[in-house]
Amino acid sequence: MSMGLPGRVGLEQRVLPMYRAAFFDSLARSLPGTLSVFAGSPAPEEGIPQAEQLSVARWTRAGNRRLGFGRFSLLWQSGWRQWIEAADPEILILEANPRYLTNERLFGWMQARGRPVIGWTLGPARAGKTFSRFLLSYYQKYSALVVYSGSGAKGFQNLGIPAEKIFVAPNAVESATAEALQARPNAREAARAALALGPSPVILFVGRLQPRKRVESLLHACARLQAPCQLLIVGDGPDRARLERIAAEVFPAARFTGDLRGETLGRCFLAADLFVMPGTGGLALQEAMLYGKPVAAAEADGSQKDLIREGENGWLLPPGDEAALQRILREAFADPRRLEQMGAASRRIVREKATMEKMIEGFLMAIRFAARRMEKKT
Repeated sequence: MSMGLPGRVGLEQRVLPMYRAAFFDSLARSLPGTLSVFAGSPAPEEGIPQAEQLSVARWTRAGNRRLGFGRFSLLWQSGWRQWIEAADPEILILEANPRYLTNERLFGWMQARGRPVIGWTLGPARAGKTFSRFLLSYYQKYSALVVYSGSGAKGFQNLGIPAEKIFVAPNAVESATAEALQARPNAREAARAALALGPSPVILFVGRLQPRKRVESLLHACARLQAPCQLLIVGDGPDRARLERIAAEVFPAARFTGDLRGETLGRCFLAADLFVMPGTGGLALQEAMLYGKPVAAAEADGSQKDLIREGENGWLLPPGDEAALQRILREAFADPRRLEQMGAASRRIVREKATMEKMIEGFLMAIRFAARRMEKKT
């Protein structure tokens, strides 16, 4: 092993979204050998833009088969045996979800060879007392666990997992596009002109359009503001048609752009005065902060608590509380100078807390820890 890192690492995911490709390639560059990724395609109704390829890591396509419906569905990934035998990983990283049936087969293959398995997850699944015992047993099987946030790590500690086995790798996005766009002269004014936006404040939402994102509450909150504002809703998904009908009734000024990427998406971030994420989260929060935007977000995957400092760079929203959301919007736009200062704080905080380098280092620490444990056993 080079610098405590194995030559061959395997990594399983349910799907490989476009926004994750840069991380996998960056992680592959940080390893002395190969990173082999096994991931399938999202269902059409999920609206997840899938990566087309990986340039450094090796991607084998899994055949995803969903068994059952909704939150209680199970996942089977065909082709797992051919992949793992060809990749022959010294360490395996799994998306740690007890509903993924193939994981047990992958676990068994690794355990038969005395090789460690690392789990990657938001945090422990929520469960009652009886199911918590099952979850503890499930998560204890992993040599190490990687989570996005301090609250995810705390959740595992509360469940009974030793702190030494838990590593935080903050969810992060590639920052080159944001840095390049912001370096251009009059970048914000040019972005607003390109989007044909007026002078009133611009609120931005970016994400998949589905009920758990609570975009409907954002539409209602904007409609109730006394001062004029503009709302950009960037993204696509199964809830778009319903949201467009609601917008036509309560806030016709809302603009639905569909799914945007690259510089086109970057212009939306540049033009915004405030980024709002009223429901479950995503990497758009970190991206908004890279563009120097104040943020208002519900506590979704736990990373919001690590990134949002109340009153300094944004607000934590009580989930589903439209009155609180409306109050925060009024407060945000009451003092434009303070809002600009909060945006500068966002940029500073995300660079301190959630860069791609820090995410990679979290994974490398977990890999080294698992490798050391394997060496001690042998």
